[in-house]
Amino acid sequence: MKKTILSLAVLAITCFSCSTKNDSFTITKDSIGELTKDTQLKDLETVFKNDSIVKYVPGGEFTVSINEIEIFEKGGSKLLTLSPTQVMDSTSVIKTVQVFDSRYKSDKGISTLSTFKDIQDNYKISSIDNLINSVIVSVNELNASFTIDKKELPSNLRFDMSLHIEASQIPDTAKIKYFFLNW
Repeated sequence: MKKTILSLAVLAITCFSCSTKNDSFTITKDSIGELTKDTQLKDLETVFKNDSIVKYVPGGEFTVSINEIEIFEKGGSKLLTLSPTQVMDSTSVIKTVQVFDSRYKSDKGISTLSTFKDIQDNYKISSIDNLINSVIVSVNELNASFTIDKKELPSNLRFDMSLHIEASQIPDTAKIKYFFLNW
C-alpha cells in the first residue's frame, strides 16, 4: 500500500513538473512563457533566472542593436530577442519578441518549425505584406507576425513589391523564416 501511494505521489509530481516546464514555452496573445506584455525590464533577471541575458551596454563598439536584449539558454542556444519600448528605462516593457527556439509554441502548436499551412489551418490571417525579400503574415489573434522568405514563393511573385499577395498564392509548404510577437 505504501509503495502504491509513494508511486502515485512520484507520478503526480513528475506530471506537474512536466506541465510546468511546458508552460515556460507556451505562446499566447499576451505572453511567451513567463514573459508577459506587462513585464518590465527590471524583472527580466527573475523571469529568465535560469538563462543568460545579453543587454546593450552604451559605448560598446561591438553591440547588437541599441534596443535589443538577447536571451540565451545556459548551454548557449539562442531563445529570444526582446525589444523594449524605451531604451535604458528599467520600467519599460517589451514591445517585440523574436522567437528563435522551436520549443516555444502557441496553444495550437505553431512554432518556428511550422509552415504556412499550419498557420492558415489554425488561425485567421489578418494581413499579408509584400516586402523586398519576404512576405509578412500577420495573425492578430496571436499578436504575431510570421516572416516567409520570398524564395519559398513561386518565381512570378518574388520580384514585384507592388503585387498584392493572397494567401492562396503562398505554398502550403512555405517555411517560417522569423516569428515575432508584437505587443
